[in-house]
Amino acid sequence: MKKTAASKKSAAADRASTTEEAPATEKAPAAKKSAAAKKAPAKKASAKKAAPLKRQAPAKKPAVVPKKATAAVKGVAPAKTVAPKPPRGESRTALVRRARRINRELAEVYPYAHPELDFENPFQLVVATVLSAQTTDLRVNQTTPALFAKYPTPEDLAAAVPEEVEEILRPTGFFRAKTKSVIGLSKALTEDFGGEVPGRLEDLVKLPGVGRKTAFVVLGNAFGRPGITVDTHFQRLVRRWRWTEETDPDKIEAAVGALFPKSDWTDLSHHVIWHGRRICHARKPACGACPVAPLCPAYGEGETDPEKAKKLLKYEKGGFPGQRLKPPQAYLDAGGKPAPPLGAG
Repeated sequence: MKKTAASKKSAAADRASTTEEAPATEKAPAAKKSAAAKKAPAKKASAKKAAPLKRQAPAKKPAVVPKKATAAVKGVAPAKTVAPKPPRGESRTALVRRARRINRELAEVYPYAHPELDFENPFQLVVATVLSAQTTDLRVNQTTPALFAKYPTPEDLAAAVPEEVEEILRPTGFFRAKTKSVIGLSKALTEDFGGEVPGRLEDLVKLPGVGRKTAFVVLGNAFGRPGITVDTHFQRLVRRWRWTEETDPDKIEAAVGALFPKSDWTDLSHHVIWHGRRICHARKPACGACPVAPLCPAYGEGETDPEKAKKLLKYEKGGFPGQRLKPPQAYLDAGGKPAPPLGAG
């Protein structure tokens, strides 16, 4: 019993000491607060300054992230132009090999590939190329014989009556704008280049209605100077083959040009454009009749049944005439058929 009472007294003493120490413990923070009271205004001021930053932080994050993303994309863009993203982790070397193999395969299928506009000299080619916008080469070829018979030189076309030219060009569509362009470029050739078509890119693009695409058609086929013609067919196919992901014609030109030797550029353009017109159509490609199907990442977008695919083929591949009234002899020797003149049954 004595031990119990003693233990109770010790426990009571412990509680008393704890109770007495508590106020001292509570006073310590108070002392700290008073010591820090002088610094409080500075903290409050800094807190006020920091507060707007905290409130603006969520608004700033979306603004900062896109800028960083855009900067990263801009930094990568030049590399994309030269080294397009290959399919399924394809290496740069593998992409170059696949692209060049496709070109070799198409060269065997279209050994006679050529510009599908009828022309006898650079002047006729540049005019015909300008007229080919928003229409087929066949329709241009059916229209230009009458035009060149009446206006055989730049000087003749420069002095032409616009209404008379419009009547000839009516079948090509947008005939008023095209009349203005061909008369304008004829005047420029007469006044600035002595009636001769210049053989330099920087001079050609100064002519009314002549852009890089038209200029490369003229340089490659009238002057034998390599160039890539990025028309709608070319753009569509090189993206289907994943040679590049670019959509801008100038960037496509640079990206694809980096995959091939410069000496291949003109023939490459013919091969790709011919394939796009005959087999790899925009809406329903004839995948089952495609000679480069094993190399194509987009195989299966069109008809894969061989018999059904054959019915989709156009021009000589489908048994129909090509687009030129006067095609090269090599084309005729390979079984190609010339197109009929305008108004022929």
